[in-house]
Parts: sequence; C-alpha cells; structure tokens
Amino acid sequence: MARTFRRRAQQHPISELNVTNLIDVAFTLLIIFMIATPLIQQEQSIQVNLPTESKRAQETPDKDLTFQTISIDKRGRYFFGNTPVEFAELGPRLSELARRPKPPVIRIRADFSLQYQQIVRLMDEIKKHELTKITFDTQTVE
Repeated sequence: MARTFRRRAQQHPISELNVTNLIDVAFTLLIIFMIATPLIQQEQSIQVNLPTESKRAQETPDKDLTFQTISIDKRGRYFFGNTPVEFAELGPRLSELARRPKPPVIRIRADFSLQYQQIVRLMDEIKKHELTKITFDTQTVE
C-alpha cells in the first residue's frame, strides 16, 4: 500500500484561544472574595467611632502575628471579636489567649467618646493576664 506525502492544499493556523483555565481561575477568585468579604464586614459591624490621627506611612505587620479584637462601643458594651461579652467574661477569655504558645496582639477598638477610665480598665485587665502586645485602632484624617 502506497502512502502519499503531499500536503493539503490549505492549512490554517489555529486561532482559537482555550479559555477554560482562565474561567477556572476567575471562578476561584470569585469564591475566595465571596468568603472573605463577610468576614471583613463582620468586624466592622460593631458601631465604633474611632479616634482620629494624622495620615502617615503604615508599618507592615509581621506575617506570623495573630490578632484578637476587643471593642467598646459608645454605650460601654464590650465585644470579644464580634461576640458581646460582659467585662467579667473577658478574664477567662484573656487567660485562654495567654496560654497559647504565641499569644496574639490585642487590638482595642474603642469609641472616641468613652471615658478614658474605661480604656485603662480594659488595658489593666489585659496586662493582668501578661498579654503585653496591644494596639489601638484609629481612623486617619487627611
């Protein structure tokens, strides 16, 4: 049986683009954003008017650090993360954080209209449990 080695009369380059992988990446990113957005909004759902500071370059936190937020709203209610708690309940929760091998940084989000004594009282409770890394959340003014 003889075989011919002739080319076809016309050969067209393949001009189609395979977008299946691109669609997979797009849907993956969409799912990540759908999961992450409610988590970001949960923390901001506690109504706190933060004190203001002048705008400056922000330091980038260490990637190994973990954070735990304690908020005080303008009525003086305490929130551990997003959970409302009484001040007496903070002690056991803080001691649990202190027992971790790498204790988290405590983020204090306090309303600017609060009496200074309430913030000092919270800081005193945090220091009782030997948690020494504390930051204060503020909002910037341009």
